Amino acid sequence: MRADVNSDYFLLDDELTPKERELRDTVRSYVESDILPVINDYWERAEFPTEVLPGLVRLRIIGGTIEGYGCPGLSRRAAGIVAREIARGDGSINTFIGVHSSLAMGAINMLGNEAQRQRWLPSMAILSKIGAFALTEPLHGSDSVALETSARREGDSYVLNGHKRWIGNGYMADVVIVFARDDADAKVKAFVLERGDDGEHPAGYRPTVITGKIGKRAIQQADIVLDGVRVPAENRLENCDSFKDVTRVLTATRGGAAWEAMGHGMAAYQIAARYALEREQFGRPIGSFQLVQNKLANMLSELTAMQLMCHRMAELAETGRLTSPMASMVKMSTAQKAKWICAEARDVLAGNGILLERHVARHMTDMDVVSTYEGTDSIQSLLVGRDITGISAFK
Repeated sequence: MRADVNSDYFLLDDELTPKERELRDTVRSYVESDILPVINDYWERAEFPTEVLPGLVRLRIIGGTIEGYGCPGLSRRAAGIVAREIARGDGSINTFIGVHSSLAMGAINMLGNEAQRQRWLPSMAILSKIGAFALTEPLHGSDSVALETSARREGDSYVLNGHKRWIGNGYMADVVIVFARDDADAKVKAFVLERGDDGEHPAGYRPTVITGKIGKRAIQQADIVLDGVRVPAENRLENCDSFKDVTRVLTATRGGAAWEAMGHGMAAYQIAARYALEREQFGRPIGSFQLVQNKLANMLSELTAMQLMCHRMAELAETGRLTSPMASMVKMSTAQKAKWICAEARDVLAGNGILLERHVARHMTDMDVVSTYEGTDSIQSLLVGRDITGISAFK
């Protein structure tokens, strides 16, 4: 009987550089020591574990692939490994990092000018300021291009009015990237809202934590009303002039969701495989039965396919060859496979699978959320379909 559980069947981690391998081990150790001992309690109470943030700062991973400004300048593969390893521990923490590091900081880095990058990124890189990315609206999720939040120029300020929803970190954030349609030209622009020195949100910014979620319970997404919020004109990100610029940010971050899906899949598979070796029924380990071995073999096969896609995606991104439809295919495929793996793992654990102490149920419900954000599987399929046929299904 095997004592270990190998989730890297095609030995892809053997291709990692020594620096990437060290990063993997460091993040994995942090997950074991800082996240796993506390996350179930926070997840059940639907509270964010701020106690894990100092450890994240010490890892020096915040800012991901951004170079300079106190950011680590990770390769695409290294950034993916970080997402994978954090997600193996918990999806809520990974979402916090993805929203803050990839979306909020990524938007400032890609859409801001040099002065704006110097102004906000260094403090965000050490988590002294937390970021959020406010794009989605109650009536505009998949069709976010049709967003209705408005921005009107008045002297040296813009006045924002609208409603945002499902905004990760939106309740606790110090820096919120808000996308709004400029009344002057109807183009989508990006604005940075900041807490004041007194720690208060700007007048008219009213966030409410969304409750009653079945997944990602430890990350607090917000419903945000923007009622005449004044933003200095200098807080408009200079290089965001249309929704195409927003799409550049989303395309760059979509790969992170795929690596996260891989992390959830790896965790669920390993939990199920170990359980199959430990749990005895009818006088022997359930891993000795054909049905369970069949499940484990297929889970590992799907996981290996996910790993191959993510590693290839990182190679293409690093050389500038990754297209938006490619990223959509990887996100769609990995999300589907990881959801299936998590459900199969839950089945292997049977009644014990519903217990938080076993971790599988948390990965399963969190993975259900991953399949919807950054574009649902259905929307991703239509983006790939448009690339295949040259015909848009959105019109």
